[in-house]
Amino acid sequence: MVLAGCDGSLSTLAPAGPAADAIASLWWAMLAGSAAIFAVVIFLFVQVIRRPGWGSSVSPAGWIVLGGLVLPAMVLTPLVAYALITGERLLLLPGPRQRIDAEGQQWSWTFRYPGEGGVKTVDVLHLPAGIPVEIAASSVDVIHSFWIPRFAGKIDAVPGHVNLLRIQADEPGRYEGQCSEFCGIGHARMRFAVIVHPAKDFSAELARAAASSKVNE
Repeated sequence: MVLAGCDGSLSTLAPAGPAADAIASLWWAMLAGSAAIFAVVIFLFVQVIRRPGWGSSVSPAGWIVLGGLVLPAMVLTPLVAYALITGERLLLLPGPRQRIDAEGQQWSWTFRYPGEGGVKTVDVLHLPAGIPVEIAASSVDVIHSFWIPRFAGKIDAVPGHVNLLRIQADEPGRYEGQCSEFCGIGHARMRFAVIVHPAKDFSAELARAAASSKVNE
């Protein structure tokens, strides 16, 4: 029942891109490390309850060193190393990429595609599958937070400043994103759809979406 809450369109444990996959792998590694420490602590607790005096041959200072230094170091050191390696995979490395501007405003997102003739969409983000995209997040009013859980981590959208986030979608399909920073009474409604198209069809689909948006206006 608890694990059922780890699934869904906004689940970070159902990655659909390399960045999200790295983050999910780190989460599982941290869960395994914390479970190992928990198991050892419970084992020691049960031994003391079942056999009073068990472990009395070890001095208090010894227990402090073993339980407070050695055990955490054995688990946390590999986790820190793995986290550093994962962090390197999430860096914005130089290279060609498409840029999309994401502008937050109470309570919607406006997306602009500079490389596609200045096309603009509202509350619907279009992406090409399998191609790295650089999201330039900003805001016109208060601090928002751009987040597509299945693609990457979150990035703040700050008024007067642009923050960059690299994302990539593995497969075409429909996904969901949201503002993950409380930004007022309408925060819960500040969600947006993410439509991923095959790379070869991206420009045509984006132009079609832009034309449809103008008709609706």
